[in-house]
Amino acid sequence: MAKMKIKKGDLVQVLSGKDKTKQGKVIAVHTETQRVVVEGVNRVTRHTKAGVGGQAGGLVVQEAPIHVSNVAVVDPEDNKPTRIKTRVESVERDGKTKTSRTRIAGRSGKDL
Repeated sequence: MAKMKIKKGDLVQVLSGKDKTKQGKVIAVHTETQRVVVEGVNRVTRHTKAGVGGQAGGLVVQEAPIHVSNVAVVDPEDNKPTRIKTRVESVERDGKTKTSRTRIAGRSGKDL
């Protein structure tokens, strides 16, 4: 299973489907199914039963997961979709050399 480069809280743009060109923040990431839930995108209507705790039944509109290949992270510089690259830096702390990875936008090189 490939590692997902999109994280919770990223601003993404939908590349295909009924919500193409919409932008939103990632609410949840499901790594096992390679899907993400994006705020305001892929909204579906669910029918719910009245619950035990006084919860009202009826129609509820909520976001459904969308495949990670159909979204791209938005570049902070020009608000267009971009790929994600990783910059590896060597940092020396307490006499030990450690590597730190930073996610950067492939389009502009700015940190994400």
